[in-house]
Amino acid sequence: MNSHSADRKVTIQLEINKEQYERDILASDILLDVLRDKIGLTGAKPGCLNGDCGACTVIMNKQPMKSCLMLAIEAIDSEILTIEGLKNTPIQRAFVEHFAFQCGYCTSGFIMICQALLLNDRNPSPEKIETWLSSNICRCTGYKEIEKAIYSVIELLNIKNQTNQ
Repeated sequence: MNSHSADRKVTIQLEINKEQYERDILASDILLDVLRDKIGLTGAKPGCLNGDCGACTVIMNKQPMKSCLMLAIEAIDSEILTIEGLKNTPIQRAFVEHFAFQCGYCTSGFIMICQALLLNDRNPSPEKIETWLSSNICRCTGYKEIEKAIYSVIELLNIKNQTNQ
């Protein structure tokens, strides 16, 4: 076995939701499995496991990432945000207020993609919202309630921005 073998154990430190975690993992472990099985953060869901559905979406350095498509060791020295880190945030409250949840399995991925969009653009165009939401797939219902939720947060951010000027 060479030193770069995928089944080699490594110790990594990850910053997740502003907390530090140190875990022994296999070099081949994907981030999704480490989050769920090694750290106990189960909000990111294993859906298609090929990056199509978005149920596993987390935010890494303010960018949405499909945690099923990356190795955990690739996340070293990054700031990772999971759905557990969005407790009581405007986007989470907006999803509840606008009934923007489906069966619940893919909801966390949708909240994460909306949060990532708003981190990168506080006033995205309808076309940009549609494009970003297309990275996640839900077969339960339409996306209108999700769009209403994100528009309500945009309005809230704009009101706060106008108040602070």
